[in-house]
Parts: sequence; structure tokens; C-alpha cells
Amino acid sequence: MKITKIAFWLSTALLTALMFFSVYNYFFNYEAIKGFFEAMGYPIYLIYPLAIAKLLGLLAIWGNFSKWLKEWAYAGFFFNTLLAFFAHYMIGDGSQMGAAMGLVFVLISYFTGKQVRP
Repeated sequence: MKITKIAFWLSTALLTALMFFSVYNYFFNYEAIKGFFEAMGYPIYLIYPLAIAKLLGLLAIWGNFSKWLKEWAYAGFFFNTLLAFFAHYMIGDGSQMGAAMGLVFVLISYFTGKQVRP
């Protein structure tokens, strides 16, 4: 059980750090992020709402307010990291490793969290 708790808290902390890094870049490095979104074919009007959604998702996971809300937050992070991985892979920019790590963090945090935080 101790390994499960360590895996949960470590993966959740790493997921949080990755998402905070992403949100920071969305707000304070807008021009670079805008270039990435345009290169991948995504509309740039998604940048700020996506940053806010990431912050709210982290709040839902850390706050542990309701199981339903936490499930939706994990689902959002799962689809966000999965789509980010394939977007980076398809344009061939070589930076899909961050999204792959995020996907691993989401999965570990989700499945170990079911055992640690009922």
C-alpha cells in the first residue's frame, strides 16, 4: 500500500507540475504557443480556455470534491495529453515526449488514486 501511495502522490505532483508549466506558457508565452497551435492546425482561440480548463481540472483532482468531477477532470487530462501526443507526432516536431509523460502521469495518478483516495 505504501508503494501505491507514493506512486499516486508522485504522479499527481508531476502531472500538476507539467500542467502548471503548460498553463504558464499559455498565459506568458502566448506568441510561441500560438505558433505551435497554428502549426498543428488548432484554432488559437482555444489557448486561454484550455489553460483555464487545466487549472480547474487540477483543482478538481486536488480538491477531491466529488468523484464525478474528479472523473471528468481525469478524462479531460487523458484526452488532452493523448491528442497532444498525436498532434506533435503528426507534425514531426520531436516534442511529443512531454505529452507522453503527461499521459503516463495521468494514468498512474488515476488508477492508483482509486486505491489511495476512495
